[in-house]
Amino acid sequence: MSMMNTQSKPYACDHVSIAGEHLSVGTSFTGLGFRHTQYQGSMDPIIMVDHYIMTSPTFGVHPHAGLSAISLLFEDTVGQFHNRDSLGNDFDIRPGDLYWLNSGSGAVHDEAPREGSKIHGLQIFVNLPENLRHQAPSSLYVKKDSMPTLKGDGFRVRLALGQSNGLKAVDSPVWPFTVLDGFVNNTSNFGHEVTKHFNGWLYSVEGRLEYQIHDKWFPLEQGESVALTDLNGAELKVRGMSPTNSHFVFLSGKTINESFVQYGPFVMNTDKEIDDVIQRYQQGELGNL
Repeated sequence: MSMMNTQSKPYACDHVSIAGEHLSVGTSFTGLGFRHTQYQGSMDPIIMVDHYIMTSPTFGVHPHAGLSAISLLFEDTVGQFHNRDSLGNDFDIRPGDLYWLNSGSGAVHDEAPREGSKIHGLQIFVNLPENLRHQAPSSLYVKKDSMPTLKGDGFRVRLALGQSNGLKAVDSPVWPFTVLDGFVNNTSNFGHEVTKHFNGWLYSVEGRLEYQIHDKWFPLEQGESVALTDLNGAELKVRGMSPTNSHFVFLSGKTINESFVQYGPFVMNTDKEIDDVIQRYQQGELGNL
């Protein structure tokens, strides 16, 4: 199983920016992809992030096990993203919304743009610790209108999950995690205190950024990201460096610090567990739509 990857031990952040790898599936799906293997373990608890545009059904019904799959739609999405899964969910995710599918021991999932839609967002895989991998699947749907917004001079930041600057959004359903989706210009001084024992992942969706951590500023170009470790509750500051507003996403989660094995949409502790979950999927035991 050559696609399997085992996470290495996290290392101290050296502020090396990582450019996304170009993705495409036909003409309906394009984007940039980021994988935990690019960060030598410092992305923990994140396994991967895809920044994509999707205009028609692309992947079809597919399984997940041992991880959480998050769909964050940006506000400039046009139309609706039809979500179905083996938990019985069947609804449209709309611009600005977030959907968290905790696959646990296994679930089947499908997301597809409604006709005429242009979906712009992130697909995020979040790891689960060993003691949660085999629990029953669960889900959380967070609508845009229920997300608090942080506003100030030169910035507007949506708090999709977690807490920041005294505001609290919905908690993630299975593992502590924060999602910030924001816009900053070159006059802004947006700050976020990272929760203790959390790592961070900062991504420049559009425009150039500068970010400050431990009293030092670092640049981040459009399409680049950086994984931040050993934060110990430090404050992250972000400001735009482009003529217009720069768009960023900051993801932050409690570290897991466990090795894992990944095979496509499955994450488990051992090769044998991967083989077992593949067999269960083939036998229809992960559910159906």
